[in-house]
Amino acid sequence: MVLNLDFLTSDETPNTTNLNMGSRDGELCLRFDVPSGNEFALPASGVREVMSVYLDRITPIPNASPFFLGTYNWRGQVIWVADLGQFLGDQVLVNTDRNEVSVLIVEEQELIMGFAVHTVANTEWLDVNQIVTGLDNQQIPAAMSDFVKGVYTTTGSEPRELRLLDRVAILRSSQWTI
Repeated sequence: MVLNLDFLTSDETPNTTNLNMGSRDGELCLRFDVPSGNEFALPASGVREVMSVYLDRITPIPNASPFFLGTYNWRGQVIWVADLGQFLGDQVLVNTDRNEVSVLIVEEQELIMGFAVHTVANTEWLDVNQIVTGLDNQQIPAAMSDFVKGVYTTTGSEPRELRLLDRVAILRSSQWTI
C-alpha cells in the first residue's frame, strides 16, 4: 500500500511522533546465530535482504582474506560474501558442506556486503533501554569488542544474551583486506 499525503490541504505537516506502535517499542532487529551457537542481532534498518544462497553460486577468490567465502552476483552487482562468525572471532566456520547458506545482505551508504550465518531466527523489537553498553572484556571476546554495541538479555523461560552488532563498524573495518 502506498501512502499519498497529497490530499492534505493545509500547510501543516502531520504529526508522526505520537504514533501508537503498541508493543513495538525500541529498535527492530534481525536475530541470527553463527555456527558456534552465539546469538547476535543487527538493526533491521541496515539489512537489505535475507536469503538462502546456493554455495555453488559463490565464486571463491584465491588469496583473499580467510573471512571471505567469495563473491556473489546479487541483483546484477558483484558483492563479497564473508563468514560473519569467523570475522567476529568464532572458531567454528560456516558449514560449506551444505548446498545452501543463509546470507544477510547488509548495506551502509555505498558499501554492500553479504554475511554468511548459521541460522536466521526472526525479527524482534529490542528495548534500547535494556541494552547494556560499556561492557568489559570478560563479557565480549576481544576479536568482536569493536563490533558489538551492547548486549540485550531476552526474557522468557530461557533468558539468552543477544549481542547487538554495529553494522557500520563491521563494514568499515580495516580487517577486510583482500
